[in-house]
Amino acid sequence: MKKIVKSLCITGFSLVLVLSAKAQLQLPGNALGHDLKKVIRDYPNQFSHLQGDVLQEKTQATDYELNFHIDGAESSIITKYSAKGRPVVSCEALLLTTEDFEEACRKYRSVYALFNHMAVKMDNGVTFYLKGDFQKPVEERKFSSSVLAFEKADAYVSKMKVEVSLQYEYMEWKVRFRIYEREREDSERGDMIDEEEL
Repeated sequence: MKKIVKSLCITGFSLVLVLSAKAQLQLPGNALGHDLKKVIRDYPNQFSHLQGDVLQEKTQATDYELNFHIDGAESSIITKYSAKGRPVVSCEALLLTTEDFEEACRKYRSVYALFNHMAVKMDNGVTFYLKGDFQKPVEERKFSSSVLAFEKADAYVSKMKVEVSLQYEYMEWKVRFRIYEREREDSERGDMIDEEEL
């Protein structure tokens, strides 16, 4: 009887150790992926649940800090401004600053890969999948950008875009992501304006 109790105790103790170790184990990108989903889920709320203190007020826009730290981000901001009388917001995070183009390319590709085909369950219970084409970086071009959007998006998220960019600024390469609303695609025509309005 003592052997059975002893083996059950050892098994139970081992199980507790394994489960607690598994809970603490995080794969690279896992925490960042969780944080990215958190930001995307708040997009329909114009990032209001993530908005922290005012960082800077400009003439036409206001920058806010996020009220949590995005894993691995050097900095992050929410920008709010008005366009055509309605509020427009974006959320941006700087993920890497380096002088090494190859290192920046690896980060750019890994962040794109994290977003591409990402399943995001929104607060309304609907799951959407991000999809976008990868723009291969070329050092001489000094700028690369891959834009992703939800496949089969509903009205709440149909204009949301996620952009992963690699840009050369002030002798350094910077990798960022930005979540924003695009009013219309580049190929779409703008609003018609009556001559009387001109």
